[in-house]
Amino acid sequence: MNWLVSVCAVLLGLFIGSQSNAQDFSALARLDGVASSIRDTRGGVSVSLRLSQVVPYRVFTLDEPRRVIIDFKEVDFGSVRPTDVLRGSKIARLRMGSFRPGWSRLVADLTEPIVLETAEMSQASDGRYAELVIFFRDASPDEFASLAGAPPETNEWTAEPVISAQPQVTGTENIVIAIDPGHGGVDPGAVRDGVVEAEIMLELAREVVDAVNRSGAGLQAVLTRTADQFVSLDERMTIARASGARALVSLHADALEGGGASGASVYTLTEEAEDRAAERMAERHGRGDLLSGLDLSGQDDQVATALMDLARLETGPASDRLAESLITTFADVGVRLNNRPRREAGLAVLRSPDFASVLLEVGFLSNEEDREMLASEDSRIPLVAALVVALRRWAEAEAALAPLHRK
Repeated sequence: MNWLVSVCAVLLGLFIGSQSNAQDFSALARLDGVASSIRDTRGGVSVSLRLSQVVPYRVFTLDEPRRVIIDFKEVDFGSVRPTDVLRGSKIARLRMGSFRPGWSRLVADLTEPIVLETAEMSQASDGRYAELVIFFRDASPDEFASLAGAPPETNEWTAEPVISAQPQVTGTENIVIAIDPGHGGVDPGAVRDGVVEAEIMLELAREVVDAVNRSGAGLQAVLTRTADQFVSLDERMTIARASGARALVSLHADALEGGGASGASVYTLTEEAEDRAAERMAERHGRGDLLSGLDLSGQDDQVATALMDLARLETGPASDRLAESLITTFADVGVRLNNRPRREAGLAVLRSPDFASVLLEVGFLSNEEDREMLASEDSRIPLVAALVVALRRWAEAEAALAPLHRK
């Protein structure tokens, strides 16, 4: 088809606390101009719209002239002016209003071609508001033209759950990603001003897993821990392996004395650590828990080590590509990065040979701005959305490389 449309309805039977608090989706949602923004990023355009409640929506692009259309059912834009939300030069003009009974429309006239990357509507845990976060990436004129076009009238729908038309990862089944909230239980991690790393990382991990699994992008996410409990590093890898994970992302937020460091950074295993990783795995793990799908029972350490080294020839570069996808996507959508975002370390959680592994420091609790962002569910929304985009980009690239892998 020659059109690109993303439609989303978020569990319109959702209950907030109890049945008596259920949302009335027939009422008008209101746009909060102060908490909303449409801005340029290094690689496209980021849209964040704060609404008083969840409403069905759809996104598509039109050519000649180039523009983005966001339809809602329905939104009261009130006194919000385009200048209240519009930042940057990739959108020349913004128009908002009602375009037919029961439907509202936002039109963004473009100065450059962009195409839809991801779109997601989320709701605050207390039900006070909803947030629509959309990312568009820069594109060539030909790509824009090939994807532009209004959806057919038969695609107009009422307030019923609808499958999101996100780009799909090619392959026969979902790619599983293990999301690992660092620390937990007797190991709280960093603590600053009442903010506990283990607790915040669990909240963030739950949000990421939920967003990935609702993205309709051919991905499935699982947690390595689901409560504030201690889980050993070896057990985290075992959980990821048992789920069939192709990658593990371990989430952390360190604290440094002096509080000078800030922003996100991504770690992969150093080459020096790779040399010892297989030996340590062979020493510490049961033979049935070294390589997914391969029983090494009866094999000595030398054979097990050699097979793990062979597996790492593929998963090592895949880890590097995952790290680059995270850094590039964060830069594209405006998530703050550390001044040295790409790092290597001999961390135990990165040692598994049979799936890609990265450790993501999402920020520093010793930095006030990072700490406030991580402690707020609202402020974490762009971070969660960027993680979903980065994981999907990586999974699509890995699916494209699959035919080149050794059999």
